[in-house]
Amino acid sequence: MLIAGNWKMYKGPAETAEFCVELKRREADFEGIEVAVCPPFTSLAVAVQVLAGTDIAVAAQNVHWEDEGAFTGEVSAPMLRELGVYGAIVGHSERRQLFGETDEHVAKRARAALDAGLSVIACVGETEAEREAGETEDVLRRQVSVLEAEDNLVVAYEPVWAIGTGKTATPDMAQEAHAFIKSLVDVPVPVLYGGSVKAENAAELLSQPDVDGALVGGASLDVESFAAICLSATRS
Repeated sequence: MLIAGNWKMYKGPAETAEFCVELKRREADFEGIEVAVCPPFTSLAVAVQVLAGTDIAVAAQNVHWEDEGAFTGEVSAPMLRELGVYGAIVGHSERRQLFGETDEHVAKRARAALDAGLSVIACVGETEAEREAGETEDVLRRQVSVLEAEDNLVVAYEPVWAIGTGKTATPDMAQEAHAFIKSLVDVPVPVLYGGSVKAENAAELLSQPDVDGALVGGASLDVESFAAICLSATRS
């Protein structure tokens, strides 16, 4: 089971160091699960340094598909590897909605990261309008179809309507979506749930048979909250 914290555009290097020192102190409590933090690009190096020698992984929030070139504002997989970064998120709904990323972009980013030896958390999920129109399975089928399943790929199901809204898919809804995603790939792929996961609902969500962990947003910014979610995972 994997619990990954997506910090979005929060925590510079100083805050990151403080958080990681405390998380490192609690590592022994997380036996039996995988834990990762995903800081902004400017804070990756300090997270790698502080968490060196632990089993807590550090991943980026995005990665470009080219190794180098005239791509202002982007960061490549080899650059992340040189920093000591473990993996990258691709296709987060905020990247799709706010920055116009398409399924093709997500596929290219995922492929480049995997080819470079990084692990990938590829995000998929429907909007509220798509769910209400009965299009959830069509959306998931389309988004998953561009991904190539392999050992280092993890899929994160994040219903867009539940991200940062306080709304959460019910455990039954999450289970149904996760089971459907797993039916779309030939090779078994872990599927995380992402969408207003917090300490109060983590245990019930993580107890579902096809929920293999969580991609945690706002609740991962507080070390007490994030640690509580990790502890819930150890009991699932």
